Amino acid sequence: MLLTVPAAGCGVRPSDVITGRPAVSGPSRGIGLYLLARDELVLVLRPTTKGMPAPEQALALLAAGPEQNERSQGLTSEVPAGLVPVVAVTPGAGQSAGLTVRTTGVAGPLSTNATDQIICTVVDAAVQAGQVDSSAPVTVVGPDGAQPPRRCPAR
Repeated sequence: MLLTVPAAGCGVRPSDVITGRPAVSGPSRGIGLYLLARDELVLVLRPTTKGMPAPEQALALLAAGPEQNERSQGLTSEVPAGLVPVVAVTPGAGQSAGLTVRTTGVAGPLSTNATDQIICTVVDAAVQAGQVDSSAPVTVVGPDGAQPPRRCPAR
């Protein structure tokens, strides 16, 4: 005779429903910004009526912070208010060249999240503009020096 015992207490605890935003579908035009949702990078697409967004435009929007509707969805930013990053495509061989982002404020004390937001936002815009591929390294430079080149961790 075979006895079956239900597996009670299997270690999985119930949780609340975790909801997300709807996925982007179809062709879209806009400027991609990386904001934070619970300390994780999230791509947010802001509509634009202009052609391909330049990396400088994307970084200016990132520096301005989340809009009201984004804040109401729990999105935040660790990029310091007033930090105005400007990007320059580093001379190199083709689309594997890196990018350099120069900031008006110090680069050294930027949090990892803020640095990742800047890196991913500039790479997204530069890819759309056909300047680099998605694995391009980015160096963030401020008046206090440069951070080591890094790739966007969200790619």
